[in-house]
Amino acid sequence: MCGIRKTVFIHEQHVPVALEWDTSDANCLHVLATDLAKRPIGTARLLQDGYIGRMAVLKEWRRMGVGKSLLQRLLIEAKKQQMRKVIIHAQSHAVGFYIGFGFQIVGKEFIDANILHIKMTLQL
Repeated sequence: MCGIRKTVFIHEQHVPVALEWDTSDANCLHVLATDLAKRPIGTARLLQDGYIGRMAVLKEWRRMGVGKSLLQRLLIEAKKQQMRKVIIHAQSHAVGFYIGFGFQIVGKEFIDANILHIKMTLQL
């Protein structure tokens, strides 16, 4: 997971290292997508308060359903934990992806780690 997040967020998107790693990593559910050789290709996490985040897929695996699979798995887990709602701070370029799952935009765009984001929620 750490290698994927480092590649995507720190190297590709230039997120400062100090902003990428936080104390939430130890207390949340992480999901990992692998290729047929069991090499990691994507990751995401679900916090105990219903926030989905740190969703990252290696560049060569994007637009191949990896992100969709990760999100579907997290939504299943959220329902198992009887969460009523999940929240994501989506990067603005990915809003359409989340709308496809039924997420709705809440509020206005904001900057996080020098990247435009927007808050989105999904009622479960």
